[in-house]
Amino acid sequence: MALVIGLFVALLFLNLYFRAKVLKLYRVLLSKRVEFKQRHIFNQAAMEAEVIPLYPHASDEIREFARHIRFSIKIAVILLLLITVVSYLLYTSR
Repeated sequence: MALVIGLFVALLFLNLYFRAKVLKLYRVLLSKRVEFKQRHIFNQAAMEAEVIPLYPHASDEIREFARHIRFSIKIAVILLLLITVVSYLLYTSR
């Protein structure tokens, strides 16, 4: 049970950490009037071909923003799977 609670707390802190980083970058992108669609975040080639040429002055922030979003989703999925597996194992071991 402690493992599930620990994983949940890790998920919570990771979420807060990445939310702070993403919001900071989001404010920078808003101030530079950068606009792109959700599909650009998950498709690196489309981002490089369609968005970066339009906003070369914010290319580093755009790439970092997309990287943080993708990484936080991957980590969240992994932690949720771990929580689910450990919870299932605890439930079936009774």
